[in-house]
Amino acid sequence: MKNEERVVIAGGGLAGLRAGERLRELGFRGEIVIVSAERHLPYHRPALSKEAINGELIASDLRLTISRELNAVWRLGTAATHLEPDRRVVGLPGGEELKYDGLIIATGVEPRHLAGAPRQDPRIHVLRTVDDAIAIKRAINSTQGLVVVIGGGLIGCEMAASVKTMGRDVAIVSRSSTLLGSAVGKNIADTVTEAHRVRGVRMAMGVKIRHWVRQAGGVAIHLSDGQVFFAAVVVIAVGASPSTAWLRGSGLVLEDGVLCDPTCHVVGGSDIVAAGDVARWPNLRFGGQPRRVEHWLNAVEMGRAAAENLLAGRDDSRPFTPVPRFWTEQYGMRIQGSGLPSLGQDTTTLAGSQKDHRTITGFVSDGRLVGMVGLDAPTAMIKLSTELWRQNRVTASGPQRRPPQPVPRPDAVPRPVAQQPVPPRESPVPGPMAAPVRREESVRLEAPRTESVRFEAPRARPTRSEQSMRFEAVRTEALRLENALLQEAVRSEAARTNAARAASARAEPARPEPLRSESVRSESVRSEPGPARTQFSDPVELARVPRQQQESQPLPLPPSHAPVVRSRGQGRSLVRTGPKARPR
Repeated sequence: MKNEERVVIAGGGLAGLRAGERLRELGFRGEIVIVSAERHLPYHRPALSKEAINGELIASDLRLTISRELNAVWRLGTAATHLEPDRRVVGLPGGEELKYDGLIIATGVEPRHLAGAPRQDPRIHVLRTVDDAIAIKRAINSTQGLVVVIGGGLIGCEMAASVKTMGRDVAIVSRSSTLLGSAVGKNIADTVTEAHRVRGVRMAMGVKIRHWVRQAGGVAIHLSDGQVFFAAVVVIAVGASPSTAWLRGSGLVLEDGVLCDPTCHVVGGSDIVAAGDVARWPNLRFGGQPRRVEHWLNAVEMGRAAAENLLAGRDDSRPFTPVPRFWTEQYGMRIQGSGLPSLGQDTTTLAGSQKDHRTITGFVSDGRLVGMVGLDAPTAMIKLSTELWRQNRVTASGPQRRPPQPVPRPDAVPRPVAQQPVPPRESPVPGPMAAPVRREESVRLEAPRTESVRFEAPRARPTRSEQSMRFEAVRTEALRLENALLQEAVRSEAARTNAARAASARAEPARPEPLRSESVRSESVRSEPGPARTQFSDPVELARVPRQQQESQPLPLPPSHAPVVRSRGQGRSLVRTGPKARPR
């Protein structure tokens, strides 16, 4: 064991931040250096296409809260230039070399270029960073003409909805015949498309751009169907590509991202893991095909899992096997997704309402539910989500080991309970809420009682405070009321099972349970293969999920404060404790 150790995190976004915080939770006391190409500390990126554009929030409101325990050296505005794994060196601008004992690659993605688009024109923009959002907002506020959004995906639709709420004329140009395409299923895609259309958004669907003509008053966009849009502002939202140019020549496998093992360890590298949008890994819950997942929650979970496995070492690591989730809001409609809908070969309606547009579309592959997307149906999504876990079990994960636990420092000064770091929690989160889980050998499910989902009436959205906003906890009033109901069900379940758990503990060697915060949200489900439509009664009984199905989640963070950036005169800890003394 060395007294001086350094973990370098390449990427200053959400995945890199959560990875660094997880290292500290697990007792790592060496130096953490975060190298970020952006000049800003981590911020809430999903808000860029919504609140940051329509003026509800300013850039300072988007900053994420950073744990006091992180104590990292931030190299902002410094993009990594190359990697030499043999020498354990990350290259920085100006020929600087940064040595590491462990490396976490979390450089994310970059906006994809559109062939033929005059990107040098100041009226044409992409959206990835907070600086991009500021430039787009200024361009919209300083012009009066048409705003054209190229792309009908999540970002394109959110951008168009935000601009429309500002009272501006908007047009969407997409190669798909409907907005959001196959990502949400035909029923929901048609509903979203119609929602934009009835609000006056001009639509050019199923077309290609033939050529661009730049003029003094704007940019003329000629389409394959003969239409011409004369745009004052153009926003290109046609997807993103993994940011891996700096890794060329390193010997790592760079095919649509950084190729990783199921444990997040990079193929071809030693003491290197990857996390977030840039990582491409085989999720053993959904087969062995390596894929990237560009979702906000995946960056949180994978950053923490990568940090755990870096400390544990390749041989003692656990596979990262989440059920991915995503969400979006447009014109007050909430769209939630779970699983991998892109794997679906067919779709089915899992739930629906005859009175309004609320529905849930299931995506099926070889008779197995692999994903689902719900429209304004948060309660039903949570109740149905356990079926995804049941039908998509880890197939080739190998032996499961208990994750590393935080080790108290021998020189730590006791602090009041209110100041103690919050213990880590691990739970599956089907949807945006976390559920405490117990280690069991199988999932216990019960048959549905009827054949239709009962939707709850929509609740008014809560008033937000810009001064104390924490975006990762932002939820609608409906979700908060629903969470209270589910927590009550969990408390009832816990009371009924205390005796059984005590008897089980006496019969076998004790295993520590994951520590839980009172703020942990809970959810559960009763379901069984059968009719597509299901109804759930309240209270809901908590489903038991095996240990290998658990996922790491972000800790509840302390109150907002300035991040710690070490000065030159501040010494670096040379000794650390933890389950593994050195990344190996």
